[in-house]
Amino acid sequence: MQWESWSAFWQMGGAAPFVWGSYGLTVFLVVVELIMVARRRRETVRRLLRLRRANANGRGGRKVFEEIVE
Repeated sequence: MQWESWSAFWQMGGAAPFVWGSYGLTVFLVVVELIMVARRRRETVRRLLRLRRANANGRGGRKVFEEIVE
């Protein structure tokens, strides 16, 4: 498509709220998903490190694992 001017491009032939709103919502949701994945990864790494330390200290690994999972 060719636009007559930048303002015509930004207005998208009257559909700008739908087009730019869709882009904005998509970017927002992708950022939220990335934040959630990073948090889940960090928590999983913490749990695994606690389990490793418990096993190295001779504590019951299964019991510690059940505590961590809960």
